[in-house]
Parts: sequence; C-alpha cells; structure tokens
Amino acid sequence: MPSAYILANVDVKDPAAYEEYKRLSTIAMKAHGAEVCVRGGKTEVLEGDWTPDRVVLLKFPSVEKARAFYDSTEYKAAIRARQDIAVMRMVLIEGV
Repeated sequence: MPSAYILANVDVKDPAAYEEYKRLSTIAMKAHGAEVCVRGGKTEVLEGDWTPDRVVLLKFPSVEKARAFYDSTEYKAAIRARQDIAVMRMVLIEGV
C-alpha cells in the first residue's frame, strides 16, 4: 500500500489566533498517525513563481489514513478554529 502526503500552504492572517489551530491540528495529527515532515520551516524558491507562505507536509501510511485524518472530528475542530484567521490550500498526494 503506497504512503500518502498532505501538502498545505497556509496564509496566516492572525498569528496569535493561529496558535489554537496549531494546537488542535496537532491533536488530530497524533490521533491519526501523521508523521510531520515539514511544519512552517524556511522556504527558498528554486524555480517558478510560487512563493509559499507557511508550508506543512504530513506523511500517512495510506491515502485512506490521510482522508480519515482530514475527515476526523479532531481535525474538523481545528478547521473551525482556523476560520477567518488563515487561508488554507491543501492537497492529498499519493506516494510511492
């Protein structure tokens, strides 16, 4: 079974309020076996015109596990906390 990744680019509008989203999303990640590969580190554009804000990369054992994380009660609470304080762009990527 191939692994799966969730890649997110987040434009944080209110850093202080975003701390609650981070707390709640961490609970969801731990509950659903996410391996945090990247969470807000420095980025350097090597090619193209993409200028990401805050990048997050999570690894899961399978696409099903990644979807279960995203659809979970725990992550829904994080999504509610994020409303109006950050713009999230998120994709699910099947690994090899």
